[in-house]
Amino acid sequence: MLMKPVFWAPARRTRWPVVVGVALVAGAALWAAPQAHAGRACDARKPVSPQVVERGMALAAQTSQALDAEHARSGAKVVLLGRAGQDLGKYGLRYSHLGWAYKTPEGPWRVTHKLNDCGTALGHVYRQGLGEFFLDDLWRFEAVVAVPSAAVQAQLWPVLADNARAKALHTPHYSMVSYVWGQKYQQSNQWAIETLAAAMEPATIRTREQAQAWLRFKGYEPTTLRLGPLTRLGGRVGSANIAFDDHPSDKRYSDRIETVTVDSVLAWMQRTQLAAAPFTVLYQKK
Repeated sequence: MLMKPVFWAPARRTRWPVVVGVALVAGAALWAAPQAHAGRACDARKPVSPQVVERGMALAAQTSQALDAEHARSGAKVVLLGRAGQDLGKYGLRYSHLGWAYKTPEGPWRVTHKLNDCGTALGHVYRQGLGEFFLDDLWRFEAVVAVPSAAVQAQLWPVLADNARAKALHTPHYSMVSYVWGQKYQQSNQWAIETLAAAMEPATIRTREQAQAWLRFKGYEPTTLRLGPLTRLGGRVGSANIAFDDHPSDKRYSDRIETVTVDSVLAWMQRTQLAAAPFTVLYQKK
């Protein structure tokens, strides 16, 4: 019997109870998302415990404080924000999902990021508050933050705040292990760096292929996952949001799956001076 592989939890749209308090929960799709139609629906997931909700909201509040402090120190108004949704240690990875957080004129931080629709083969771009960003069944209650250069922030901020520009390079067909240089599918972290590319060269980058050419030129290097045939087959059969048919045959059949990960993006942005060295925010019980 094929076992369902453990990759990383897809960045997915979930349903949560309303949390009243600080302005940390305020999210909406940048367009109406279709009803879940394949894979596991949100309602099929086990209920989230009050303790998980409390920890997620506390991490969100602590992250907000850290971002406000960074804003006061350096004037930062856009940051890369990552979370750890699953244990990826076997792949040498620490984080699973990233979004772009930006400071609104009203004060609160918002996160623009792509989410998988509850285990289906589709994803959409969302704008959320920090609370909703961290209201997930996280593997580790820890945030990672990388502050882009002032030039990168100046280009990214208007894109993140604009619905049309934020979804300009979005492809709804989703695979959590989509090929880094392919256009058939697009996972969450892939959307993030392709959108970065379009923001940096708005006059010339109009397609995903052009965005990927810019990323190659800038030296981005994806993570190579070593996944054998049984793991690949088990993932494809058991999950609507996992596909491998976009990967080149020579790489796929030699067990080399090249995809975009948070860890590789952090390393690349620091190496190319597109962002400063990342720092972490750890959940601390009050």
